[in-house]
Amino acid sequence: MMILKYRRLGRYGVKVSEIALGSWLTYGGSYGKERAQACVRKAYDLGINYFDTADVYGAGQTYPGASEELLGEILQGFPRSSYVLATKAFWPVGDGPNDRGLSRKHIVEQCNASLKRLKTDYVDIFYCHRYDPETPLDETLRAIEDLIRQGKVLYTGISEWSATQIAEGIHVSKYLNLNPIAVNQPIYNMLDRYIEDEIMPLCGKEGIGLAVFSPLAQGILTGKYKKGREIPKDSRAADDSAAKSITKYLNDDILTKVEKLGEIAANQGMTLPQLALAWILTHPEISSVIIGASKPEQIEENVKAAGKTLDESTMKEIEEILG
Repeated sequence: MMILKYRRLGRYGVKVSEIALGSWLTYGGSYGKERAQACVRKAYDLGINYFDTADVYGAGQTYPGASEELLGEILQGFPRSSYVLATKAFWPVGDGPNDRGLSRKHIVEQCNASLKRLKTDYVDIFYCHRYDPETPLDETLRAIEDLIRQGKVLYTGISEWSATQIAEGIHVSKYLNLNPIAVNQPIYNMLDRYIEDEIMPLCGKEGIGLAVFSPLAQGILTGKYKKGREIPKDSRAADDSAAKSITKYLNDDILTKVEKLGEIAANQGMTLPQLALAWILTHPEISSVIIGASKPEQIEENVKAAGKTLDESTMKEIEEILG
């Protein structure tokens, strides 16, 4: 059986599996409890020790917190010390003026609600799910600091912040002598590489781990979408609640690139998803790659990417295709 490798979360001591399991658009939403349970158990058995969720996951199909409730129930079967659990807050979870954002009020209330739904005393990582321009950054970071001091949170995380916002967060944390930002969760894949310009170098320099999401570009890098063919009925692009985030990838230029990448994968004895994941893992700044899966077999296949290596000529060939 494939044995996963583990990487430090940036410069910090905690180690996370190179492949992590996320729950956006899946657990607590469009997939049933039994399928979710099978996926989480398979992930755990394969060595995945990082499970990622958020207070808002499940809201599109059921209600906010649905993903946390389901994941919390499933994870009860494993020793708490054996996995790293992350959740987030920022997006609206209700209609009230304080049911969103990163105010002290919302952060504390959502953390406590998440802990209850997850059936745990603490989360390893608490992410600021986006940057909140309406709340002073010192208020946000002090609130998370207080949760850390209370033992409810172990590490501070951010998601999809700009390089300027990250730099501001680093400065505020140092100035106020707070626990530093330990991990950043941005989108990153072969087709969406914006973090390479400023964010990846900044996080590398400051020792902030990168746990990236959407490594398969919403399923585009599975190769299931073909030029001139109809969208598969069982795909995410056919799901109205998810299709909007995929549309930007569905054009002939990108699908041509995907086709060529598929040829490289075949020559390397890999599936296209394995190539896409292995390519991300060649970057030393990456701590973990968060995958989504609706079937245990998908996790089994994706985990194999952690053991793959890409030589210099293959990386050059990939770069020529991606441009």
